[in-house]
Amino acid sequence: MKKAVSLSVLLGIIGLMSHVLVAVAWPYANGPRHIGHVAGFGVPSDVYARYERMKGNDVLMVSGTDEHGTPILVQADAEGVSAQELADRYNRVIAQDLCNLGLSYDLFTRTTTKNHEKVVQDMFKQCLKNGYIYQGTQMVAISPSNGRTLPDRYIEGTCPLCGYDGARGDQCDNCGNELDSIDLINPRSKINGEIPRFEETDHYFLDLPALAEANLAWLKTRKNWRTNVINFSLGLFDEVKPRAITRDINWGIPIPVDGWVDNPDKKLYVWFDAVIGYLSASIEWARRQGDPDLWRQWWNDPESPAYYFMGKDNITFHSQIWPSEILAYNGEGSKGGEPGGLGRLNLPTEVVASEFLSMEGKKFSSSRGIVIYVKDILSRYQVDAVRYYISIAGPETSDSDFTWSEFVRHNNEELVSSWGNLVNRVAVLLYKNFGQIPQIELTALEDMDRDLLKTTEEGFHTVGSLIESHRQKAALTEAMHIVQEINRYVSATEPWKLKDNPERLAAVLHTAAQAVMDANTLLAPFLPHSAQKVYETLGGKGTFSPLPHLEDVQDLDNPDFTYPIITGTYKLGENVRPWKRQEITAGTIIAKPSPIFQKIPVEAVQEELDRFQRELAARQEKEAARLETEKKKIAEEGEPIAKDGESE
Repeated sequence: MKKAVSLSVLLGIIGLMSHVLVAVAWPYANGPRHIGHVAGFGVPSDVYARYERMKGNDVLMVSGTDEHGTPILVQADAEGVSAQELADRYNRVIAQDLCNLGLSYDLFTRTTTKNHEKVVQDMFKQCLKNGYIYQGTQMVAISPSNGRTLPDRYIEGTCPLCGYDGARGDQCDNCGNELDSIDLINPRSKINGEIPRFEETDHYFLDLPALAEANLAWLKTRKNWRTNVINFSLGLFDEVKPRAITRDINWGIPIPVDGWVDNPDKKLYVWFDAVIGYLSASIEWARRQGDPDLWRQWWNDPESPAYYFMGKDNITFHSQIWPSEILAYNGEGSKGGEPGGLGRLNLPTEVVASEFLSMEGKKFSSSRGIVIYVKDILSRYQVDAVRYYISIAGPETSDSDFTWSEFVRHNNEELVSSWGNLVNRVAVLLYKNFGQIPQIELTALEDMDRDLLKTTEEGFHTVGSLIESHRQKAALTEAMHIVQEINRYVSATEPWKLKDNPERLAAVLHTAAQAVMDANTLLAPFLPHSAQKVYETLGGKGTFSPLPHLEDVQDLDNPDFTYPIITGTYKLGENVRPWKRQEITAGTIIAKPSPIFQKIPVEAVQEELDRFQRELAARQEKEAARLETEKKKIAEEGEPIAKDGESE
């Protein structure tokens, strides 16, 4: 039976370029990111973007730091700085970490730019004009100690539906139902343990019920989504209520309505503005290219696919909230309407959500010290070792657990012993015997040589189709199976015993070199740093695997505001299609190689576990002291405190 060929693969075969949007979840700028975060949104999105570029498609990969909302204020207070200062600090920390990880953003920006503010306000005004935003009142949770709105996720209590103690104010992770914080039994603040008070205040609401039919109809047209993602998304429409999109807070984007825009204590809800970041970042990127309308090729052309990458806790906002905002802007809900100046915007093609990654059996939590920060792990181990482990053992369709023993095993047995040693062995044999890629006649190849080359060439379809369908773990596993086949070929042909048969030695090493180059191409989306080194080891010149860089820029609308962006030059040459065999060239000089990957001593496992326990104890002691100080302060002011309150 012939396998079906997707439209994207077909376009690549016939040489037609497609515009592909890779929209990556926005990390929150209240602290550095840990590997649990990047396992969900970071590495998977980059693998896919690199693959699509290697096919010859025009990819736009965008994201940035999410910087508004109460959590930023809470953290800023804890650190004794302003909200903007905190956002500035962690924007740079996060951008540097993601750049070091090799994530090939065309633009990684932030939500505190004037460009973002304008796009968000334009979206709000058109949704309001179309009738999908209206003014009403809502009971909101207020922190008694400072008078600020408590976000739903910062309130914890017992679920009124299933009785789970530990449900959040927006959702119960036990039964999966959406909640309102006021409905929780025994609600308490996760920040300091105090009991919130509830007050009725004026707000603007997104009329989700008026958009539900169109949103659900769109979801039902989605094909080949991960089963858990589509099932969860469809379940969101069992009961749909309007959602408040403003907050009683002084940190965020002003509400563009007379009487509200100048109110210092009313701002747009962070989740209303954050998802619009995909669009605003695309617009900022186009403006920085000197072509302000360039973004429209990805957003207004209905043939341009858009893939959104995130962890599963963000599915609601990307399969219901963001599509509803787009439908409201387009005027495609039950109330009708028309698009604004941005034109008709494309809905997501797919929400690619990963499950959760835990650490040594424990849920990641920065405040509780259960964490491995990206910066820390990259300071001790090779970046592609981290990317490889996330890709081969990450939480693609089910929760997975990061363990140091498995991290070391995968690195030593697969990257070092299987792939790295293969590259080094073939390069050393070429260097010692010829000093170059040897010239051969095709008639010199034997059946086993042709069989290997057929296997590696077929890998472009097999591995590519798996990446195409967002089965990256299977794709990487298949690529490593091909590496094993090359290893078996080298062991079977024993080129080190062929010095007396130079013609056969040349044929074997030429075949092995071509197979290694093929395998390197298959692995390049996963291992971009080492792919460049392997390419150079086999005599390649120039950039084979482009990497991002960090660049300080001025805000396009406020020259006094500067910030770092991640960007890079990733576009491949016209008519270049690297996702296929690149024929090696006879006569290419092969220099003396050096190892590509580093073996990790087995002792590192215990060292990491000991380090974790030390850092865990220190962080928990610090957090306990902070929480105790907060409780004493509140008690002195006469505010109630939940007895079992804990900070998350």
